[in-house]
Amino acid sequence: MNKNNELLNAIDYLEKEKSIPREVLIETIEAALITAYKKNYNSANNVRVELNMDNGAYRVYSRKDVVEEVMNPRDEVSLEMALESNPAYEVGDIYEEDVTPKDFGRVSAQAAKQAVMQRLRDAERGILYNEFIDKEDDIMTGIIDRVDHRYVYVTLGKTEAVLSEAERSPNEEYRPTERIKVYVNKVEQTTKGPQIFVSRSHPGLLKRLFEQEVPEIFDGTVIVKSVAREAGDRSKISVYSENPDIDAVGACVGAKGARVEAVVEELGGEKIDIVEWSGDTKTFVKNALSPSQVVDVLVDEANQSTTVIVPDYQLSLAIGKKGQNARLAAKLTGWKIDIKSETDAKEAGIYPVE
Repeated sequence: MNKNNELLNAIDYLEKEKSIPREVLIETIEAALITAYKKNYNSANNVRVELNMDNGAYRVYSRKDVVEEVMNPRDEVSLEMALESNPAYEVGDIYEEDVTPKDFGRVSAQAAKQAVMQRLRDAERGILYNEFIDKEDDIMTGIIDRVDHRYVYVTLGKTEAVLSEAERSPNEEYRPTERIKVYVNKVEQTTKGPQIFVSRSHPGLLKRLFEQEVPEIFDGTVIVKSVAREAGDRSKISVYSENPDIDAVGACVGAKGARVEAVVEELGGEKIDIVEWSGDTKTFVKNALSPSQVVDVLVDEANQSTTVIVPDYQLSLAIGKKGQNARLAAKLTGWKIDIKSETDAKEAGIYPVE
């Protein structure tokens, strides 16, 4: 058969550059050639294709069972006929015969090329998927490519991510060619390659932005314990350090507020409360309701709930606009929070505690 240096070069390239094992490539090509042979030569026979890796040539061999009496000539050959080609044949052996068509070179070259190209596409999709699956729950910088009624399409390196309406921040506009930081929410493998879903509203984006701005978080000295976020409006983040000499909140705020301001700016002016986490529920809930003052916190362990007593003049601040401050504090702490003024608590007979 004719030499096929192009095919051999393609196999070498895929093996070295795309890390596809040579055996896998050969099996793929041989399977494609079998399909091409059966399709183009109207053959349903059991055949085997052999690829010569020295010169890129192919041979097609039909395979038949050696039997005493032939019942199906397409799949069987008599022992008598088999012995004519090789006296070692016995009943039950597989008899092989070279049936390579004279013009198979043209057909096989096309089939082999298609098989190699498909394997290349599969490999590139696999590489992209492996690259991005490692970026899940991480932050990446991309460029907005286009915007339609369903998605904002963000270019991330060699591939494209989608930002759905549900994952956008209400206070942001998205314009083509703008650079944007996104949180990689989910990566799925599809027949067309990896599908990457990103977010601008996920609490994880806030956490990752603080990791970028605060070295103490990045190196683990300061730990982000929880995040509660209403994207585009307000967020709360609780932080903690096991080192008593380190001010976890101060580290996140930064000198003259520079660190937190960098995060606020990236999120389009979203207000951020940084509070100190505590293993003591009373203290943590009190901190979480910042910036309001708290008189006392009554804890109901059985129902994972708290009643928070605040000065009368602090009630609206503690609850927040449309209940936002209390809602975020509950998300941050994982506790139900019922806020009462001192006057209401005294009238209800729940404060002061006897």
